Amino acid sequence: MEFKRDVWSLLLVLLLGQLVAFSMAASSFASSLIANLGVDAPLTQSFLAYLLLTLVYVPIVLRRRQKLQIAWYWYLALAFFDVQGNYLVVKAYQYSYITSVTLLDCWTVVWVVMLTWYALGTRYSLWQFVGAGTCVAGLALVLLSDAKSQDEQDPKKIPLLGDALVIAGTVGFAFSNVGEEYCVKKKDRVEVVAMLGLFGLLISTAQILVFERKGLEAVTWSPTMISLFAGFAVAIFVFYTVAPFVLKMSGATLFNLSLLTSDMWAVAIRVLFYQQEINRLYYLAFAVVAIGLIIYSLNDRSSDDETAGSTEAPAQYQQLPIEDNSTRIGSSSGKRLIGPRS
Repeated sequence: MEFKRDVWSLLLVLLLGQLVAFSMAASSFASSLIANLGVDAPLTQSFLAYLLLTLVYVPIVLRRRQKLQIAWYWYLALAFFDVQGNYLVVKAYQYSYITSVTLLDCWTVVWVVMLTWYALGTRYSLWQFVGAGTCVAGLALVLLSDAKSQDEQDPKKIPLLGDALVIAGTVGFAFSNVGEEYCVKKKDRVEVVAMLGLFGLLISTAQILVFERKGLEAVTWSPTMISLFAGFAVAIFVFYTVAPFVLKMSGATLFNLSLLTSDMWAVAIRVLFYQQEINRLYYLAFAVVAIGLIIYSLNDRSSDDETAGSTEAPAQYQQLPIEDNSTRIGSSSGKRLIGPRS
């Protein structure tokens, strides 16, 4: 009886993991299609995602009639970093390919390791550094692949510029991920997601009025375009809602492996839908990144065991870097732990 329950639990985790991976792939597909249709409105895409999170989670918080467990200005700071991360990553689709954007999102792992090491005093094992270093080597191959393929298939693309935007965006994700993961573990998950949605909505609205208003006036809001924007928002909402449960039920290893399948979805989309060839270096890069994430994830569990008896805050961050990365809304998501990659 217990064996059957374990089997069903494993199947549920695998199903939810693939749901998270598919939601990330869906958000990436929507972003790439919007970019290919000539629309440049990354802030508006994020706005709709934050709006959906606000409409669903803020009423739950209000119904409780309780004081916020964390000061509002901390949520404002987290939302600011998250909005900037999403903006840069979604903007990257204007210049780079869906396969490169989704895989380069793994840079979040590197920044989170550095941030938690210097700012929070988190200590990592030698094998965790080996895993992170292997990921960096794989991501360097992605840059090399894009440098070789520049202008070969789409003269409008500037792959290296897009890659740079993704890497810059992952810095924002790293800051938001560390803060969000700490809040989720210490406080209430629903409150964190609700406040992230609310303040993300306010920040993206202000930035749209300043930077994106003229671009929106030029958009032709056809049923197809509306569907793409709505699809992106729903995909991000699903990621934010389901990802924390997958991480809690399965741990970092299976979570990261599940997220890697979203990169293969990106390959399928580029080959079958866009009918573009992919440089062989990309497949090598994917394999190297996968090996790096596996090494890091397996040794992350051992680090957790060593610090299980500690009550210090740094111990709470041992799983964080693996998610790539944390709560990317978040193109958003070694991947984003609580937020998706866009």
